[in-house]
Amino acid sequence: MLASVDMANIKSQIKRNRQNEQARLRNKSVRSALKTHRRRVLEALAGGDAEAAEAALNRAARAYDKAASKGVIHPNNAAKHKSRLARSLNRDSAA
Repeated sequence: MLASVDMANIKSQIKRNRQNEQARLRNKSVRSALKTHRRRVLEALAGGDAEAAEAALNRAARAYDKAASKGVIHPNNAAKHKSRLARSLNRDSAA
């Protein structure tokens, strides 16, 4: 769990290290899920299924917004990813 390179002696810092590790693992999981949502949108687009891509985009946008509100990613980062996915969906549906 915690790498014991420089173990803190102070009780509050030991607790802080434990909390940081839990948050790091939670954030890692959320970021991984965001990549999965993005991949599902792109796979639906590559398969030519516009309805599935639209549904996947809605789920992805919700996940990005939630991650941004929880502080896992910056709100501008979420907006950038949502915009790029929507743009790729619009480009493929227009073509």
